[in-house]
Amino acid sequence: MREVSVFSLKRIGTIVVVFIACLFLTALAAGRRASVVQSRESAGVLRAGTAKIDITPKKSVKMAGYRGRTGLSTGVHDPLSARIVAFERDPISQKDGEMGTQSNGKRFVLVSSDLIGFYDGTAEHVRKVILNEFDLEPSELFLSSIHTHAGPSLTIDKEEGHPHNLEYTETLTAKLIEVIRKAFDNMGTVHLGAGIGYSPVGLNRRELRFDSLGNSEIKLGRNPYGPTDKEVLVVKMTKPDGTAIAVLFDYAIHATCLGGKNYVISGDVLGLAEQFVEKILGQDVIAPAFAGASGDINPWFRVLPAFNTEPGWIPEPVLLGTVLGEEVVHVFRNIERVSGGGAIKTAFVTLELPGKAKNELTIEKDCPPTSLNISVARVGDIAFVGIGGEVLTEIGMSIKAASPYKHTFVITHCNGAAGYLPPEHLYVEGGYEIKSSPFAPQAADIVVKQAVKMLHEL
Repeated sequence: MREVSVFSLKRIGTIVVVFIACLFLTALAAGRRASVVQSRESAGVLRAGTAKIDITPKKSVKMAGYRGRTGLSTGVHDPLSARIVAFERDPISQKDGEMGTQSNGKRFVLVSSDLIGFYDGTAEHVRKVILNEFDLEPSELFLSSIHTHAGPSLTIDKEEGHPHNLEYTETLTAKLIEVIRKAFDNMGTVHLGAGIGYSPVGLNRRELRFDSLGNSEIKLGRNPYGPTDKEVLVVKMTKPDGTAIAVLFDYAIHATCLGGKNYVISGDVLGLAEQFVEKILGQDVIAPAFAGASGDINPWFRVLPAFNTEPGWIPEPVLLGTVLGEEVVHVFRNIERVSGGGAIKTAFVTLELPGKAKNELTIEKDCPPTSLNISVARVGDIAFVGIGGEVLTEIGMSIKAASPYKHTFVITHCNGAAGYLPPEHLYVEGGYEIKSSPFAPQAADIVVKQAVKMLHEL
């Protein structure tokens, strides 16, 4: 019995040693595989190209943003531009057994245009032309605007559209093809870094007012105590030697400093901020802006009739654009850590959301759904969410808070123009955004969950 026990103990000891050795070898192999994957991930070189083109109307055009403004533009205060950042990751050849073979690179094109948006079917039209021209997947293109209300309206309606606007839209499409091709031609290795600043120029506009009888109503005005996303997200793009080539920034604000009585072309707050940043950082740097979730956020000074030329007065759009632009430059200059490499991943989905008739507060039982495009992308550890509508700020803040990425650009008026998307709790209050929305109250929650899910899947 004693010999059996010793033998058994020796055998058990041998088994334990072999088991531990197997665990060690398995862990070593797993670590090696992980390091192989990581080395492949970092081996892919992140490349990008930038370009900018003037899209200022050459003729008088009908302007966008205010229904009561029926005349043609009378002049230009500052130029409009389209700014492009095209990303590309060099393909990696993988030949390590079960890892398979991957030979295709990934691309991602960001378009920032000094326009109100691509309404009335123009988003689908222009996107189709660009996707076909460059053989892009739908998820690889973010076609966006800064939502200036002092720019031209786009149209492809040959019966109802003004001839000058039809011509402008056709010319714009050709210019976007030209400038995107230039960005691809300018491809080179880049490094990226990101930072966060804050700006006070945006203000919640859902103001509670009472009439003489005490009846309450939500009006467009100033609500200093309402939710406002003050974050200014900034991405710094440089060449490997540190030379700056682009600064991308995202801020939640309506470009409505100028109102319906203004007939002069301008990029308004965001457009003027872009121009300021480029002036300070130099002509070799482009500064594409993106409108964050700002459906209920106006500039501190809103819907003014014109640029004030009173001696000594700084016109409000210029003042606010400069304040925002200075914060962008401050953040840009404080970004010290930039890195190359990193994955490019993109995804796109069209949601059929619970709908509501526009200009109505009640929801009919048989109301058809409303479509909304959601695009997500990742470049390294920086994320982008594009939403094809006018999203209220609480929704954008929710997406950023739930995102697995430290820096998440929420870009509205991107790849579509479905209309206002308010959060559910505001439907009780009513107001302009709620009445004009084509979405039922539960739509916003679906969008937030879908966007966050897509970010996690990247």
